[in-house]
Amino acid sequence: MIHARPGVTRADAARLIGVGTGATTELVGRLGHAELLAETPAAPSGSRGRPTTALIPHPRGPLIAATSITHEQWRVDVVELGGAALATVREDLGDRTGDEVVAAVGAAVSRLRTEYGDRIRGIGIAVPGTVSRDLMLDASNLNWRNVDLAAIWPKAGIFVAGNDATLAASAESHRGAAVGASVALHLRVEAGLGGAVVDGGRVLVGALGAAGEFGHMPFGDPTVECPCGAYGCWGTAVDGSALARLLGHHQPRDPISYARRIIASTDPAPAAATATAATALGRGIAGLVNGLDPDLVTLGGLGTDLLAAAPAHIDQAYRAGLMGFRRENPPPILPSTLGDDGPLAGAAEEAWTALLTTLV
Repeated sequence: MIHARPGVTRADAARLIGVGTGATTELVGRLGHAELLAETPAAPSGSRGRPTTALIPHPRGPLIAATSITHEQWRVDVVELGGAALATVREDLGDRTGDEVVAAVGAAVSRLRTEYGDRIRGIGIAVPGTVSRDLMLDASNLNWRNVDLAAIWPKAGIFVAGNDATLAASAESHRGAAVGASVALHLRVEAGLGGAVVDGGRVLVGALGAAGEFGHMPFGDPTVECPCGAYGCWGTAVDGSALARLLGHHQPRDPISYARRIIASTDPAPAAATATAATALGRGIAGLVNGLDPDLVTLGGLGTDLLAAAPAHIDQAYRAGLMGFRRENPPPILPSTLGDDGPLAGAAEEAWTALLTTLV
C-alpha cells in the first residue's frame, strides 16, 4: 500500500486494506522494526478525532538501482519504496560501443552500492532494444548485438531488464495516464517505435518476452529499409530518421534531439515534415486499435511531441483508419504523464515488484 500510495495516512491504509486499528498498529510496528517503513505527522485533516500519521519509506530501508539506456545517454537512479529517487548519475553515450556503455553503467552502480551499502537490493534496466531470457541485448538502431546486460551487476539478487517502451507502458499503467484502464496501448517513439499492451495492469510480453515491436509492423514506406533488415517498418516513418529523410538531411547522430528541434520549428519545411510523420503515426495507431481493441492509447517520447505539434493530422489519419463503428467514440489518444522518465520508472517498478515479494 505504501509503495502504491507513498505518504498514505495510517487511517487510510487501514481502510483501504480492510483491517482494524489493532491489526494496523501491529503491522506498522512490525514493518517499522524491519526498517521498511516509518511514520511522520500527517497534514491536519480538519476533522475531529485522534490525529493520524503518514506512512513513509524507512530512512534505512531497502533501495533499488533503476537504469535507463537511451540512444543518447544512460542514467542510474537510486529509488526508494514509493518510487522517489534519492540520487541520480547520468552520462552521454558518445561513440561508445554497447559493451563500453555496460561497463560505464556497471561502474556507476558499483559506486552507488559502495555509497548506500547493502540497502541497494537489486536493479531494473530499461534498454532501447530486445532483451533475451539470458539478458543479452540487441539494439538494432544502435548497431548493438549480443550485449551482456548481466555484466552491469553480476550475481545481483534482483535483476530485471526489458525494452524501454514496454517498461514505460507498465509505468504508465501503474502511475501515469493509463491508471485504471482495462486494456491500454502505449506507444513510444524515439529512434524507432515500440510499445506494449497492458491488460488489467499486466504487460503482455509474449512467448519470448519480445512483444510490442510495433515499430516493425509494415505500416511505413515499403521502399525504406529499417536497421532491423526489414523494409517498410512503421518506425522509419515517424522518428528522427523519417524527418531527416523528408527534409533531405543526413541521418542525425542524435535522432531524438534532432527530431525535437524539427518538430518544434514553425518554418514551412519542418512543419510539413512533422505533419507527414504525425499522419503516419495516426494511421498506424488506427490499425493497432482495430486489431487490439484498447480503451485508450498513450504516447511517450517523440509521440508526445508529435501529438502536441500536429494533433489535427494525427486525429484525421487516426479516424480515417478506424473501422466505422469505432469512429463515433474512438479510444482517446493521450500524452504520457511520465514523459521521458517512463522507461526508468518502469524499470524501478518491475524491480520493486520482484523485491517486495522477498521482504515480508
